[in-house]
Parts: sequence; C-alpha cells; structure tokens
Amino acid sequence: MAKKSIAKNYLYNLTYQILTLLLPLVTASYLARALGATATGIYSYTYTIVNYFVIFGSLGITLYGQREIAYVQNQKEKRKQVFIELVLFRFVTLCISTFLYYMAFMRNGEYAKYYKILIFELLAAMFDISWFFQGMEEFKKTVTRNIIVRLTSVCLIFIFVKQPSDLNKYLAIYALADFIGNLSLWLYLPKYFKGVKIKNISIAKQIPAIMLLFIPQFENKVYNMLDTTMLGKIIQDKAETGYYEQSQKIIRVLLTIVTSLGTVMVPRIANMFATGENKKINEYMKKSFNFVFLLGFPAMFGLIAISKDFVPIFFGPGYDRVVVLMNILSPIILLMGISNILGTQYLLPSKRQKEFTISVTVGVFVNFILNYILIKLFKAEGACIATILSQVVVDAVQMIKVKKELNLKRMFQLSYKYIFAGFIMFACCMIIRIFASGLICVLLQILIGVVIYFAILMALKDEYIYSFIGKIREKIENKISAGT
Repeated sequence: MAKKSIAKNYLYNLTYQILTLLLPLVTASYLARALGATATGIYSYTYTIVNYFVIFGSLGITLYGQREIAYVQNQKEKRKQVFIELVLFRFVTLCISTFLYYMAFMRNGEYAKYYKILIFELLAAMFDISWFFQGMEEFKKTVTRNIIVRLTSVCLIFIFVKQPSDLNKYLAIYALADFIGNLSLWLYLPKYFKGVKIKNISIAKQIPAIMLLFIPQFENKVYNMLDTTMLGKIIQDKAETGYYEQSQKIIRVLLTIVTSLGTVMVPRIANMFATGENKKINEYMKKSFNFVFLLGFPAMFGLIAISKDFVPIFFGPGYDRVVVLMNILSPIILLMGISNILGTQYLLPSKRQKEFTISVTVGVFVNFILNYILIKLFKAEGACIATILSQVVVDAVQMIKVKKELNLKRMFQLSYKYIFAGFIMFACCMIIRIFASGLICVLLQILIGVVIYFAILMALKDEYIYSFIGKIREKIENKISAGT
C-alpha cells in the first residue's frame, strides 16, 4: 500500500480535530453570555464525569486499534480480523460502562437530568471507528462525513440555546453530534472488507495487550481531567469551574494545532517499527520536535499577548479571571507538545507502554497532590499551577526514559531560533497594546505578530521554513510545466 502524505494527513486530522472543538469553541462567546459561568461550570463538571465512563468503557482501544491496524495495513484478512475483534470487545466493555453510569448517576441526584442526556456520549463511543481509518492513514475519511454534522450542530445551538435553562438543549445537541458523526463513518467500511473472509475470531487474545495499553491511556485521560473534577468537588462555586473551562477552550484549540501531527505520526511510526526502520524513526522524531517548537512558541507567547483584550471580546463581561488563567496555562502548549512526541509518537508505537505508564502515573500522583493543596489556596489559579508543574514532571520522566535512543540535546537545540523569534514577536505585540485596544488591538497583534515571527525565521534561514517554501515552489513549477 502506498504511503500517505504526512502533510496531507496532518491537515486532514487538524481539520477533524478542530471540527470536534468547533461546537464548544465557535459558540463559546455566545454561550458564555447565554448560559453564564455557573451553567458552563455544570456542563464542564457533568461532561467530565461521563468522560470517565467513556474512558473506562473504551479501554484504550482507540490508540491500540490505530496501532494494530497500522501494523497490518497491507494484510487484508488480518486487518479485518483485528477490526472485528476490537469492535466487539469495545461494544461489550462500553455496555458494562453504560450500565454502571446509569446506576451511579442517571437515577437520581442534582444533575441526573443532564446525565441522562449525556448517555449519548457513551453510545457515540460504542460506534466510534475513527481509529481504523487513522491506522490505515486515511484521515480524509474522518473529516468529510463530520463537516455537515458539526456545522448543523452550531446552527442548532444558535437557534435553541438562549438562556441558562437551555443547558439541557446544549448538552443534547453536543452529544447527538458526536453520536451521529461516529455512525456516519461506518458507511466507508465496505470498501475495505469487500470479498475478505476470515475465521477464528477471538476477542480473548486481544485482552492482555489492550489492558497493557489501557492503563497508561486511562491514567493520561484522568490526568487531563483531574483538575476539573477536583475543582468542581473542592470549590462549591461552580463559576470557578466555568472560568477554568473557558480558559481551557482556547488552550485546547492551540494544543490541537500543535499536537495533531502526533495522531498522524502514530501509524507511520508503528508501521516503521514493525518493518525495522529505526533510522527513519529518529528522523521523524527530529521533524516532530521542529514542528512543535515552530508552532508552540508563537502560540504560547501570542496567547499571553492578546489575552487581556481577547477575553472580554470573546467571552463578554464578567470573565476577567479567564485572562489570568490563560496566562498561567499557556506553557502547557509546549509542555504537552513535547510529551506528545516522546510518549504518544515514540514510546507507545514502539511498544514501550511500561515507560509511558510510569511517566503518566507519576504525573497523576503529583497532579492530585498539588491540586488538593493549591485549589484550596488559590481556587482555579491553583488548578492551573498544578497542571503546569505536573506536566513538567511527566516530560522529565519521559526524557529520562528515551535519552539513550533519541539525541534530545540535538533536538532541543532546534528551539533557540523559535524562542528568539517568539520573544521578539511578543515584545512587538505588547508595544501594539500601548497604541490600540479592543478588537483592533487583537487583530493587529495577530497579523503583525505572525509576519514578524516568520520574517525573523526566514532571516535566520530556518531549515524547516525554507523546506516548506521549497516544496510549495516545486509544486507551483510542476503545475506550470504541466500546463505548458
């Protein structure tokens, strides 16, 4: 099977990931005013709870399935066998998880009516087969079918969600969008399985490997949601959770842009690992670090620069706390980008689950302790600080685990150009704030900041930028030649 273009798959996956964030993000400014901080906090808390059950029921099959399909991309019978075994196993485990969710949250309680709506998130997970297409490096498939669903959802929110009491409508639209989007992917399957017959389906043989990979994935998901859960439990004022949720929305978009390459790289690295192409793996790791630094530093500096004017424009009055939270959280863009390379792109595809598990376990432990202490002292700001410090620990542990295989010193030396360009960009953006404010200030900061950042990199003759420009020039020249 011909190798798919990593650049194209990145763009497809980036589009898909942004679409999954589109519903809460595009409508965030509107919902911040319509629902208010308290209702937003209730949404964040209840959605986090249902996500625990999705994670438990999925048992890490998303990443495991993506990796296993990548191993057998060219083996039609084996590919179908792996797919059927994993689909059946995931369906069973999610049925169990759904039953436990029903018993624990849907029968009674303050937020029972919201939990009943969010059961569609569990149903959506049952029919999620995006991992199959990702393993096949067919990222375009996961994009095209979801565009109409997502855009329709955004329209429905503007039509039906008008006030805090409409929170149930918002949850229904959000959950049903995921459910319908996942169902639509099944329409592509016949192409891959037509005429392929298999025997000896065995779910049991997959269990040991699934469980081995489930543990680090479960811990990783818990680690990412622990701050919201503990904030909601420790602080009674749900507005605190709402402020934290709003700051996370912007961070998630930037994280999506920086880490989407990781999803594309997993099947490629897994396939190269299966074929013993270790030298190429190191080359791809270097490119991944380059990519994260290229986008991570300007995203971090830029977010800090525009936050003061951006937040009141985007979220409306009453969300001043979000400015501080976004500034504290901004380094997470780089920290999680690095962890995505070392953990998701390298340790997991190369079957180093043990090392990955250790790093995440340490991170969860540190995050829990710091959250317990800092949330009581500083509320939402404490949760942000705990998140940053625990991610530093995760990155440090992963670096120790891979230092013998990867030349980390050489890879981190790539960052100095991006740090310099990012700092100059930040300084220019702060100067703009002296002469402008509001929307004009934000637009000028983004426009001028981007121009300055990439101009400096071009002046420094950055290899990554020049390579990108060279590829574009080559494609243009080829099209001109073909036209003549």
